[in-house]
Amino acid sequence: MKHDDVAAAASDWKTFVTSKQNVIPKVAFTGRRPPLHLDPPEHTPYRRALAPLFTERRIARLEPVIRGICRDLLATMVAKGGGDAVADYSAHMPIATFAHWMNLSADAVAELTRVGQRYNIAVQFADMEATKESSLLLYDMARDIVADRRANPLSEDEDATSALLAVRVDGEPLPEELIVGTIRQVLVVGIIAPGVMIGSIAVHLSRDRVLQSQLRADPSLVPAAVDEFLRLYTPYRGFARTAVEDVTIRGCPIPAGEPIALVYASANRDADVFEDPETFRIDRPNMRDSLAFGRGPHTCIGAGLAKLELVVAVEELLAAAPGFSLTEEPRPTRFPEIGALTAPIAFEGVAA
Repeated sequence: MKHDDVAAAASDWKTFVTSKQNVIPKVAFTGRRPPLHLDPPEHTPYRRALAPLFTERRIARLEPVIRGICRDLLATMVAKGGGDAVADYSAHMPIATFAHWMNLSADAVAELTRVGQRYNIAVQFADMEATKESSLLLYDMARDIVADRRANPLSEDEDATSALLAVRVDGEPLPEELIVGTIRQVLVVGIIAPGVMIGSIAVHLSRDRVLQSQLRADPSLVPAAVDEFLRLYTPYRGFARTAVEDVTIRGCPIPAGEPIALVYASANRDADVFEDPETFRIDRPNMRDSLAFGRGPHTCIGAGLAKLELVVAVEELLAAAPGFSLTEEPRPTRFPEIGALTAPIAFEGVAA
């Protein structure tokens, strides 16, 4: 599939549904996780409840929190002269950020860190038994969060779980298990992809010292650089849709009920859309065509927060030392995210 095919299928939710299968390979073992697993209009109440918590103003309030998290993590790495930009930095920052956004307790943060990393490793190494076990633990965490908010509700404008509990459709609350599924979905999506993406950026900058120096000298370029990094290293390779009727894409017949992969990473390297697509270019005129955050009704609702996390993480990584480089080859992820599973780096020009 070309870029235009992926964009069209992601937008045409009446022909290509997500409720049958939403990722390839299929790794969901338990229940449905709105809004990703639901089609309009069923998914709409969940997305509408969460949207106010992702407004530009709401997200902007998190910038000093994210910056403080990044600096604390990097201070430990700098003191050691380096470390793994994934295991020691990007794997922790999104969890701490999301914990703040979701108003989680310190104990819940520690548990999410432990289980989230275990889940990610299990998925990456295709350990289906460990994936299922850790997924169920994430569901248990989500149920605990929902039970606590039911007993101790917070402002709907400040808390995702409370907002979902307050939703009424035709006078009825959302089903309990689907609220739990939504929280579980938010927990995973919000912690894995940003960590992988930051790892990919750290690897790229380690190999492109001119770009690293350019961005360090002019941090105003970082947001545009992050957009291009998202195009070049789009973390999602296997979102799926299922045709509800027989269709043909570029001469290939797809029967009704057949799942197809929407490979955003491939679409974002389509030479018919992005000139010299394998090359990093900070000034691409058509960055709006990037599918890094999807397209259509399932466009990533947390894109603004993800972008802020990436920009701050890169700014702080560049500011932590005059330079950094890889100490060994990074290990790539397997699925469903594309990126760096490890990124061992050494800082240069810092006191030992």
